[in-house]
Amino acid sequence: MKWSTGYLFTLREAPTDAEIPSHILMVRGGYMRKLAPGIFTYGPLLLRALRKFEGIVRDELNKRGAIEILMPMVQPRELWEETNRWTEMGDGLQKLKNRNGHDFCLGATHEEVVTDFVRSDVKSYRDLPVNLYQVQTKFRDEIRPRFGLMRGREFIMKDAYSFDIDNEGAQKSYKLMFEAYSAIFSRLGANFRVVQADSGNIGGNQSQEFHILADSGEDQLFVSEESDFAANSEVCPAIDSWVAKPPVDELPTEEFATPGLKTIDELAKSLKMKPNQLVKTLFFSASDDPKVIKPIAVVLRGGDEVNPIKLKNHFKLANAPALLNDEEVVKATGASPGSCGPVGLKIPVIMDNGMQKKQNYIVGANKDGFHLKNVNHGRDFTPTAFADLRMTKEGDASPDGKGKLKAYRGIEVGHIFYLGTKYSAKMDAKYLAQDQSQRPIEMGCYGIGVSRTVQAVIEQNHDKDGIIWPVSIAPFHVHLCVLDPDNAEVMELANRYYAELNERGIEVLMDDRTERPGVKFKDADLLGMPMRVNLGARGLQAGEVELIDRKTKNLEKVQPGATVEKIQAWFKEQMKKDAKN
Repeated sequence: MKWSTGYLFTLREAPTDAEIPSHILMVRGGYMRKLAPGIFTYGPLLLRALRKFEGIVRDELNKRGAIEILMPMVQPRELWEETNRWTEMGDGLQKLKNRNGHDFCLGATHEEVVTDFVRSDVKSYRDLPVNLYQVQTKFRDEIRPRFGLMRGREFIMKDAYSFDIDNEGAQKSYKLMFEAYSAIFSRLGANFRVVQADSGNIGGNQSQEFHILADSGEDQLFVSEESDFAANSEVCPAIDSWVAKPPVDELPTEEFATPGLKTIDELAKSLKMKPNQLVKTLFFSASDDPKVIKPIAVVLRGGDEVNPIKLKNHFKLANAPALLNDEEVVKATGASPGSCGPVGLKIPVIMDNGMQKKQNYIVGANKDGFHLKNVNHGRDFTPTAFADLRMTKEGDASPDGKGKLKAYRGIEVGHIFYLGTKYSAKMDAKYLAQDQSQRPIEMGCYGIGVSRTVQAVIEQNHDKDGIIWPVSIAPFHVHLCVLDPDNAEVMELANRYYAELNERGIEVLMDDRTERPGVKFKDADLLGMPMRVNLGARGLQAGEVELIDRKTKNLEKVQPGATVEKIQAWFKEQMKKDAKN
């Protein structure tokens, strides 16, 4: 593409509503423009990068026997009600009515649609296994869209679904897709990690996420320093790395006044203790119906935080439980928040595992302005259960017993699930088995955020000057800066380079504008193509053309007649690396 006949408009200033580098650079580089919050128009350069990534995805899936289809974005309410997700998905599901008053939603995900598609065709075990995928636009009404394509409302996603006769077959499909995903993200040249994860509203009991590591990542990941263990903080088991003190004698319980002390920090300061030496009690509703309150108490150490996903999974809820408000806490305990504890409660009391060996601790007395000290579970109250309910911290023990955990930030770009029969059983998607019985199909679900991944690559690969594209998905491989477009000799050679390189499969963006070299260099760095070629009259007089590697900024001067061959050798080397990955 030539700049003069293309559609390229860069900006010098950062947009006011962009918070992270990739978002800023994509807007400044003209890669995208915001239409509405969380909704963007993709420019020609971004579209090229997206299509290249889609090509990698299709290549790896097709190699493994997956079959591409395309499902509707607009979906009828009736399908979603078969799985109860019309209400479970909450306000994130964008709902609408047609002119006849029928309810529909914009496709946030396609489990129901693909299950309906398969149940109408698959009848026998002979029809299985099958793996179907699509690359499709999706819409989720994010409460707070931000970070550009990272958390947008409209986005491009690849979703695949496997269908098998039994768990053994489903596990083979899951493993095959794991291998495909590993190959896909390796070909990007990105630094990524695979971690254990929560299945969320998709469901299922086996789930792994693929994360591109970046300082601005929304997810916190924990990775063992001595093994391959890795997990999202949402599900990472929290295990203390230190040994608990030996048990001591239980002391008599005493009530004492704590007027105006409502938080752990206030209490710790007053008692001259560390927050983790204290205990806090939090109150939630273990109900998926916001109109129904099922109060529960969660007890953990004062310096720990409740993990809402672990709490959701403990109670087998569809969504994380909501905290009770002040009025609801008073109704459940008889006291205001800050003065509440587990002693004497008539509601379920769940204690975090970190509390198991804790003794003679301080809790609220369920009496405004008072606390109890020397409280011991088993003697003063009986917990309903112990469970892993706290957020993991860096330095905790690795769950596999090998070393300690180190924290990273990651951007989730892929997620694979083993669903089992969650959808097939509810939607009556069955097949005739060899023993002539009707059985629900075993399913798996596999998603890649296509548009999110492309931005995540930028978030991981940039510098103060702009984007640094990997060759695999760069919109163009070479940025040819023509420094003297009014010079006939320069333009003749530039056009020859442009034609020859493109003929050899090396895609060229030619900047043939009548702009100053400094402007062109800044735009080239901003746009981030892997190699820049500087071609000008002064260089030709000296018998040299400049080749600049965008990532390393190494500059090499070559003879004009050797330029094309030199670039082709560089390109072949990059393709070899891609093939190895």
